[in-house]
Amino acid sequence: MIRSRAVMAAVTMLAVGVAVPGSARAQTANFSFNGPGVSGNFLLTYGTATDSKYPNAFEVTGISGNFTDTNDGLNINNAPVTSLVAINHAIPVANPPAPNDFSTFMVAAGLPPENNGALSFDNLFWPGGSSLVCVGYPFSGGVLDIYGLLFNVGNGRVVDIFSNGVTPGHTGPDYGVAVATASNSLSYTASGIVATTTPEPSAVYLLGTGLVGLLFVVKRRRDKTRQDPTLHGELAL
Repeated sequence: MIRSRAVMAAVTMLAVGVAVPGSARAQTANFSFNGPGVSGNFLLTYGTATDSKYPNAFEVTGISGNFTDTNDGLNINNAPVTSLVAINHAIPVANPPAPNDFSTFMVAAGLPPENNGALSFDNLFWPGGSSLVCVGYPFSGGVLDIYGLLFNVGNGRVVDIFSNGVTPGHTGPDYGVAVATASNSLSYTASGIVATTTPEPSAVYLLGTGLVGLLFVVKRRRDKTRQDPTLHGELAL
């Protein structure tokens, strides 16, 4: 019985201490990326609110860090991130899978035709990997989705980093980055960017849910032992 109580206490402490997505407090994660001419390192704060359509997608509420882009004549070197661009709940035309937080930042000139004059974003963080959220786009995965995260780096410039998902030829999610002002697209790196997240949210999620499951098993075994006094030893953990 003493051992049972000790195990129960240890499991409970671990379960409480692990940052399980969906808990009542906000979480943080270090997100960094690197690709041809672009790099960044951010501390993201996300939760507790989720997208109303996707409960496994948490709204990013804070960002700090720096961003570099030397493509297309830009000279952005370790520019500090000043703030997130607020979501505006734009209407995703003929795109039912889009999250409720789907938003747009209008750019007057220079974006690829398929962008329809806007950078899309939703500022969602997917600890278990993003879902399929776009009509006709068959790839998913990554802590961001195809719409991505939009933030300011000063002088009217915004940066949109997005996940292309796990695409053919890649073992992990492939990312892209766009830089623009309201007047012009300044740089567009569609793919070829590798990102890392610390701690790995999916691992933390699995650890947390595993601990909760272990706690449930221990409780069931303890209850069964109480009902049948002939059971003892290892079964009574």
